[in-house]
Amino acid sequence: MSKEFVLKASCDAASGIVAAVSSYLAQSGCYIAEMHQFDDEDSQHFYMRAVCRIEGDDNTIASIRDGFNDQVSRFDMDWEIVGKDEPVKVLLMVSKFDHCLDDLLYRHRKGELPMEITAIVSNHKDLRPMAEREGIRFVHLPVTKDNKAKQEAALLEIVAETETDLVVLARYMQILSDSLCKELHGKAINIHHSFLPGFKGAKPYHQAHERGVKLIGATAHYVTSDLDEGPIIEQSVQPVDHTYSPERLVAVGRDTETVALANAVRMHLEHRVFMHGNKSIVFK
Repeated sequence: MSKEFVLKASCDAASGIVAAVSSYLAQSGCYIAEMHQFDDEDSQHFYMRAVCRIEGDDNTIASIRDGFNDQVSRFDMDWEIVGKDEPVKVLLMVSKFDHCLDDLLYRHRKGELPMEITAIVSNHKDLRPMAEREGIRFVHLPVTKDNKAKQEAALLEIVAETETDLVVLARYMQILSDSLCKELHGKAINIHHSFLPGFKGAKPYHQAHERGVKLIGATAHYVTSDLDEGPIIEQSVQPVDHTYSPERLVAVGRDTETVALANAVRMHLEHRVFMHGNKSIVFK
């Protein structure tokens, strides 16, 4: 039985929060191996993440969880306690580009991402062989203007059936409806290149080449109904210059996208991210 857990907590800033939490953990026989905290003076909100280990046999993660709320009820705190080794159930969504999916599957295979992949869902069949090679369920949900609502409902059925905790849009080239964004609030991560909103439409890297850009980047963020404007989790950037062809810019873009998305997914899986309005607090 696991003895390590992660505590995430947030509430309005007030005196005595850290003392109340640390005292309870100490009294419950927990060793605090890691603790981060942040007091956002702009919003007057407090955030905490702690990694703890239960020493002795008197308590379990379940018993620690059962007694925690009584200790912090006066702070009106949002909190969760999860086993450090509990894999998060993740559903991956893709279209035709394979670089982000391939990178996530590789990192998962190497043990870098503590997740259980419940399914790979795509609006095209191009990446089915990649899913089948890994022994992962592949679901083809082709999307048209007429069947979009039906296919999004089918997606939510898969999410519910598999008890998926997180949906990752690994270059899924479809705009999600407002209703689906609300259903997946805080539970869906997307990746896009850093040119938005500067270079919209087709071939953004070719547009960037024509403008002589000096930086290539990518942003991983939570999905909201505001297209590509959700709370940012991670960003990756790489300098370029006038010698880079459009094709080379595309290659650099692929690298920045895979790095940003993988890091964002990892931080979510390790319970390092807090959402507050349209911003995020990330304890790295």
